Amino acid sequence: MSAISDQVIAKAPAGISVFDLLLNGGYVMIPIFLLSIIAVYVFINKFAYIRRLALVDQNYVINILNSLDGTDVGRAISMSKMNTTAIGRIFETGLHYIGRPVKDIEAFIETATNLEIGKMERNLSYLGIIAGIAPMLGFIGTISGVIKIFYSISMTDNISIGIIAGGLYQKMVCSGAGLIVGVMAYSFYHYLQMMIDRFTLSVQDSAFDFMKRITQP
Repeated sequence: MSAISDQVIAKAPAGISVFDLLLNGGYVMIPIFLLSIIAVYVFINKFAYIRRLALVDQNYVINILNSLDGTDVGRAISMSKMNTTAIGRIFETGLHYIGRPVKDIEAFIETATNLEIGKMERNLSYLGIIAGIAPMLGFIGTISGVIKIFYSISMTDNISIGIIAGGLYQKMVCSGAGLIVGVMAYSFYHYLQMMIDRFTLSVQDSAFDFMKRITQP
């Protein structure tokens, strides 16, 4: 029995590292790896940008509204110029047009808000593209591997489970990597979109208070 056990242990496959496993995925792993780098770069870049600009300082909003109560528009404009966030530029746009019809002011504020949101959403489409392409690349790598396996079987007439399973586990790495990168990019996209949605809601609330103050007698 001990001799048989020694033979089984000798035939058992050695452990394989994650890096070696990824290398066994084939050439399709290269674009998948590059897509993962792009996804992480876009996420970090946009996260820092949105977090910096989408900050709505309630103290700033209160000071602006208090200045409007005292009809001190010049002070409100100065505070808006010193504010480097998106809400500061939006309020500054509205303040410059005080004295014109309310509908015009509202239209300018809405346009400024849409411009700021557009800047935040810029390049987010790359994450959506990666979320769709990465899994497909993984499936392409797996299918190409399966084709090679069956081609080898047809040429050698050897239907060994070891040959089939060994080739399949290597090529399934492509599908796994593609799905992981796709899910990662998909999560990044929707997380950033949630940040933008929260900013939009805060701006709408602040802009509503702004319009109420300037329309008061």
